Amino acid sequence: MTLHFAAARTSTRSPLARAFTRRAIARAANDNSGSGDNQGHDVMLHSALRHFAQHGMGAAREARSQAEQAFFAGDRQSYDWWLGICRTLDRRMAEELHRRRAD
Repeated sequence: MTLHFAAARTSTRSPLARAFTRRAIARAANDNSGSGDNQGHDVMLHSALRHFAQHGMGAAREARSQAEQAFFAGDRQSYDWWLGICRTLDRRMAEELHRRRAD
C-alpha cells in the first residue's frame, strides 16, 4: 500500500484564515502627526474636560447656555470660546446652536 504525505495547512497560508483575520490599522485615528494646530485643540480639550468635571453630564448644556449669554451680550470672543467647548462635548448641540445664531 502506498503512503502519501500531506502537509498540514498553516494558518498563514489558509485562504479562510486570511479572509477572516483583521488587517492591522496602518495609522492610528487619533495620531497628531506633528501638526502645529494641535496646541489650540489641546487647550480647548483641556478646558472642556475641566468644564465636564465641574458640571458632569450637563456640561454641554451649561456651555451652550454660556455661549447664548455671550452671543446676546455681543461678546463674540466668549461666544466662540463657549461654542468650542460645547462642540468638544456635544457636536450636534453646538451645530444646532450655531445654525440658530447664524439665521
